[in-house]
Amino acid sequence: MKTLTVFTPAYNRAHTLERTYKSLCRQSCQDFVWLIVDDGSTDNTREVVSSWIEEKIIDIKYVYQENQGMHGAHNAAYRNITTELNTCIDSDDWMPDDAVAKILEFWQKNGSQEYAGLVGLDMTEDGKIIGTAFSQPSVNMTEYYDQGGKGDKKLVYRTDVIKKYPEYPLFAGEKYVSLASKYFMIDQDYEVLTLNEPLVIVEYQQDGSSLNMWKQYWRNPKGFMYDRKLVLSSKPKLLKRFKYCVHYISSKLIAKQYDIISDSPCKLSTLLMLPVGYAFYRVIKYKVKKERKMVITT
Repeated sequence: MKTLTVFTPAYNRAHTLERTYKSLCRQSCQDFVWLIVDDGSTDNTREVVSSWIEEKIIDIKYVYQENQGMHGAHNAAYRNITTELNTCIDSDDWMPDDAVAKILEFWQKNGSQEYAGLVGLDMTEDGKIIGTAFSQPSVNMTEYYDQGGKGDKKLVYRTDVIKKYPEYPLFAGEKYVSLASKYFMIDQDYEVLTLNEPLVIVEYQQDGSSLNMWKQYWRNPKGFMYDRKLVLSSKPKLLKRFKYCVHYISSKLIAKQYDIISDSPCKLSTLLMLPVGYAFYRVIKYKVKKERKMVITT
């Protein structure tokens, strides 16, 4: 059995997947499976992947499901992973040629049941590291960001750990739940080892969720509410609590759920932040309306 699963959620990304595929074919260590979760694509993703499977250059597993959004694709991936470790490489990203070797050599030398896995760095095509590197041999990722850490990072989890925690919820009519919500739950119990090496080369697509957050807020209030309540339930420090209350309130208003105080894990903080939360709701509504007008006029 292979040690690592590299999984890639894909929705109409046949035009970018080839770059990911070629980077995996170039890996100096082939001790991995590439799991592609086709999240209801309507392009030729299935045909493209089938041709790569026939080439038999790397071990590929293909899973198709009706479109559920990125978090639903992650649910499907975790159900189908049997290797010791797993990591997600998005359909518009690719791996340096020695990334798999670095992951497995590092884990073999340093890994243990004490840690949920390891975390490495993201970089751009021109070699620029995204955000800040790590100064400690292991970190709690929630605390890392709370203490000023910046930038996307590449998480490699033990599969037995990731399967201990609930699947991402699916909400009717919505297609987004923050992937960080599961990682937050893991952070309550584990640290991850730090590897200050780039494990992925990233490119943010114009249709990617990271560039469309105003629309995401408006279209997926229950998904955002789930994440906000999860964090608030941990009773975070005051400033973070106020921030998450603002987002929680705006999501409640977008969803037309008015049990804002009674449903909140932090009732007093939510009450205090009601005016700010309402203002943020108005900002989201304005941003989405403005963008719609721009689309119509162009």
